[in-house]
Amino acid sequence: MELKQIATAGTMESSDLMITLSPNETGLVIDLQSNVEKQFGQHIRALITEMLTKFDLTNVTVSAVDKGALDCTIKARTVVAIYRGLGKTDYDWKEINAWIA
Repeated sequence: MELKQIATAGTMESSDLMITLSPNETGLVIDLQSNVEKQFGQHIRALITEMLTKFDLTNVTVSAVDKGALDCTIKARTVVAIYRGLGKTDYDWKEINAWIA
């Protein structure tokens, strides 16, 4: 699949993640800003990549600003941004819940 448009999800509040996805033609690029990047940066990137892989998205530029988000929040925000970027409104909640749990 390919993103149709730039999409954002999340907030800049504590314990949240603001994520923006943009289509590109150069593969997956993740720009992460986080106060805990040294400790958890690799893990956060892996969670984002996992969700993008579920949708078979490979040509995406990701800009993520982490404010201490938990894994479930990172996954949920990424899925919302993906759906917005794809222009989809028909959510398969059973499948999504299986990914986020």
